Amino acid sequence: MSGDLKWNKIFGAGLATVFTILVVNEVSGLVFHTSKPEKMGYFIDVPEEEAGAGASVELPPDWGTVLPIADLAAGERAYARCVACHTINAGGADGIGPNLYGIVGGGVGNNAGFDYSPALREHAGSAPVWTYDELDLFITAPNRHIRGTRMSFAGIRNTEERVNLIAYLRQQGSGGYPIPAPDPARQPQPEGEAEPDPAVAPGSDVDQTASEGIAETAPEQATAPAQPTQ
Repeated sequence: MSGDLKWNKIFGAGLATVFTILVVNEVSGLVFHTSKPEKMGYFIDVPEEEAGAGASVELPPDWGTVLPIADLAAGERAYARCVACHTINAGGADGIGPNLYGIVGGGVGNNAGFDYSPALREHAGSAPVWTYDELDLFITAPNRHIRGTRMSFAGIRNTEERVNLIAYLRQQGSGGYPIPAPDPARQPQPEGEAEPDPAVAPGSDVDQTASEGIAETAPEQATAPAQPTQ
């Protein structure tokens, strides 16, 4: 009989232990309750820059000036970033991206047989030709210029490197695409040469008045009597 009581005590102690653990878990769950966040991760409050605040608009390159002096060897080195996805030889097969032979001045999305992204096909409606400016904007940041393009390339921020690359691309089957004339407004002025003031341009009223004043005062200065010496 005493042996049965012994086992009953052991069994009762075990049940009491389990009960105690369950009670402690429930109580701690109520005391230290945490809710799951709607979005995982940490929020970092970064204020957005106001549109146009402190941002300078960069003019596109003056192609008539920069292309004739571009470094084609440097452009070929820049093209090394593209060879993983594009071929550039005449009649070359498409890869992950379309063949680029004759791309400068060619049609946007006009490489027959290549499956362009819907975003690029839509963009071709407003920009149907790969002009120098269009290529420059796209190479700078593809996904920023054409939202939704499948091209995962981050882009080339360095303007000189882009100019050299575009000059090299033009050499590959696009030599007939003309280079525009240099923009006169963006040419450097010779040192020491001041622009004429339109207010005193030859033949203007100001110029004539100044000439008459000189003519009137010159004879007076020539005929003025000599002052006696002291």
